[in-house]
Amino acid sequence: MSATQSTYLEEEGVYQFYMEYPVPAYLVALVAGDLIHADIGPRSRVWAEPCLLPTAISKLSGIVERWLTAAESLYGPYIWGRYDIVFLPPSFPIVAMENPCLTFIISSILESDEFLIIDVIHEVAHSWFGNAVTNATWEEMWLSEGLATYAQRRITTETYGVNPSNLMNLFTYEKGYCFVYYLSQLCGDPRHFDSFLRAYIEKYKFTSVVAQDLLDSFLNFFPELKEQCVESKAGLEFERWLNATGPPLAEPDLSQGSSLTRPVETLFKLWTTEPLDSVAAASSADLTKWRTFQTVLFLDRLLDGSPLPHEVIKKLSECYSSQLDSMNAEIRIRWLQIVVRNDYYPDLYKVRRFLENQMSRMYTIPLYEDLCTGTLKSFALEIFYQTQNQLHPNLRKTIQQILSQGLNPLPAIDTTAVTTDTPAMVLEDKVSEATNGAISLRDVNVSA
Repeated sequence: MSATQSTYLEEEGVYQFYMEYPVPAYLVALVAGDLIHADIGPRSRVWAEPCLLPTAISKLSGIVERWLTAAESLYGPYIWGRYDIVFLPPSFPIVAMENPCLTFIISSILESDEFLIIDVIHEVAHSWFGNAVTNATWEEMWLSEGLATYAQRRITTETYGVNPSNLMNLFTYEKGYCFVYYLSQLCGDPRHFDSFLRAYIEKYKFTSVVAQDLLDSFLNFFPELKEQCVESKAGLEFERWLNATGPPLAEPDLSQGSSLTRPVETLFKLWTTEPLDSVAAASSADLTKWRTFQTVLFLDRLLDGSPLPHEVIKKLSECYSSQLDSMNAEIRIRWLQIVVRNDYYPDLYKVRRFLENQMSRMYTIPLYEDLCTGTLKSFALEIFYQTQNQLHPNLRKTIQQILSQGLNPLPAIDTTAVTTDTPAMVLEDKVSEATNGAISLRDVNVSA
């Protein structure tokens, strides 16, 4: 449970837990199953099914404590006692959830060292931003995600140096992160901003806050910035950050990653410049030697450029499809979206196979949306009816809604066990909205 275990009465089979601090209701969670555990640090252990435990140990042993120590040096003591991690099966509908004492993570994340590191560090950051200090309303949820993303990247930088996650656009609330990053730049030194965040946590821990609490505290902590009226700076007004739609008003400098992104852009241009020279394109780079996020960026660029000419998608499949099959789910989902958006029928069986085995919202929803946008809705319906009983009820309902657009209503499925979307589900719904349209930090739809 997302609390501290106090006793286990073996004769009755009863576990008892306690939580000494106040927490918001959405952080209360339980998990039950064939779970065993192993220590990976002085205050951390992993819980997993027996077949997964060796991999989880080898990936995380020793390093979680490094992340916790780095976070404490930035933002103050870790107050929750233990930081345990439980790996859940593919039917767990979200990638990760930052429940106190016990972070929940989908097991497929173990396929990628880079994404595992980034996602776990993000959940570690939530121990301060989200769990200790919580957004008072879902309208202000960027206070949790934007600050946690900023803190995650500071922890990564302190632990590893150059921050690889700055090169990706994978987190839920990049716009919130950009605002927090902008605030840090106003201070002139990230360590000054770290000091402010430490004071912010100390002042508001175990309470719920709104954006004005953060901004008032920021200006009071840096009176020289308040005198300069930075909150009203033309074009960068705090109010505009919070309420205006469109891209962030200021973005971080990502030039430090150019040595890693440059070969990606070169390969993308080779594949999309007419006339196509597939031999030159295929021989210019070896994806098996790239880091995960480089391959992700390459596929994202192809996805943005879809639909592609049939010759291009055919040659891409011949060159890369078999390689991508052996890579992690973050890579495979992107290739399969390219397959769907380009109606490339020879690889459709891989879409079916993927949806039969991956049940996370972040993997299933994009594929079903793409399938239903084009000519493959009947294919999507067939897969859904074959897999629906394996899906989380909330996810099943969402896919039904996608499939129902433009069709007669689908036969009803019993979803009485879950009548409304939990906050965790709502967070993932917002990801799709934030990715597909221009929204403000406060433009939040929390309907089911």
